[in-house]
Amino acid sequence: MTKKIAVLPGDGIGPEIIAEAVKVLESLRAGGLDIEMNEAPVGGAGYEASGKPLPDDTLALAKESDAILLGAVGGHQWESLDISVRPEKGLLGLRAELELFSNLRPAILYKQLADASTLKPEVVAGLDIMIVRELTGGIYFGQPRGVRTLDNGEKQGFNTLVYAESEIERIGHSAFKIAMKRGKKLCSVDKANVLECTELWREVMIRVSKDYPEVELSHMYVDNAAMQLVRAPKQFDVMVTTNMFGDILSDCAAMLTGSIGMLPSASLDANGKGMYEPIHGSAPDIAGQNVANPLATILSVAMMLRYSLNETELANRIESAVEKVLDQGLRTADILSDSTSDGMQKVSTSEMGDAVVAALT
Repeated sequence: MTKKIAVLPGDGIGPEIIAEAVKVLESLRAGGLDIEMNEAPVGGAGYEASGKPLPDDTLALAKESDAILLGAVGGHQWESLDISVRPEKGLLGLRAELELFSNLRPAILYKQLADASTLKPEVVAGLDIMIVRELTGGIYFGQPRGVRTLDNGEKQGFNTLVYAESEIERIGHSAFKIAMKRGKKLCSVDKANVLECTELWREVMIRVSKDYPEVELSHMYVDNAAMQLVRAPKQFDVMVTTNMFGDILSDCAAMLTGSIGMLPSASLDANGKGMYEPIHGSAPDIAGQNVANPLATILSVAMMLRYSLNETELANRIESAVEKVLDQGLRTADILSDSTSDGMQKVSTSEMGDAVVAALT
């Protein structure tokens, strides 16, 4: 049966990196992968097309597709818009409308890039962490929220951090299941010493852990977790945390790997349908220059094949192809450090995509 993929390039470098991911998918389709790809605007591009960051047609396409491949959203030209129609609302809308509550963000240091990390090789060599971030609840979605004027005329901004037991339970089960497939170690990150909401988070995680007796559950306050990610990151295998904490910690973990341009992500619903995107954002400062690293987007395709399309062998092939081009010494600017420039070849976005396709075939 043909699998439908919604392709949403978005803004900034999104169209450039998505073009390279589509090259990879086209190569696999030529080899027999039965897929149909349909493109639609989202984010700033969605706003320009329809006045909304998530156009109705784009949402309908995402809902009827088996998986969604997203580039990035956002850019300086839309920062003056009302917050309700800024590009990021398109991304948040997709997550909420599709109930993509489980965000998987791997932080893997490829051996070829050990010298590109800002940390000492002995600290990060062999790094392989999976951060599971709750994606549709917490302070980003909690109500009430807004800016109000107090009696004294002063403005006050307010947001609400809120989680129901059921929301914590489902992200807990997702994280424990992933831990079972890895090293059977799960660290739950909270701030239970000062936030009642995350005190409940810890209580529910302990309760869910009883269904997974083989998994070693630990707890860590978020400030300590941020420090430990830099001090001794290899102590972690799987981490699970709230929406905002996960947003921050996953970007911190990303830089341990040498470049945020190397890391994919998956956002899944309860049935395994997902949206796949690189975590690096739209990078408007380099948009249109053909210098962005497309490997995170290509690796997002591998995650899509593994988690939503049940094509594990093809996912493995893509990941092997990426390792092969790194072994060949091909580097985009973000992963070409001074210490590794000897014998390395600097390549463009499109050249890197072509190299991965060549390695696949």
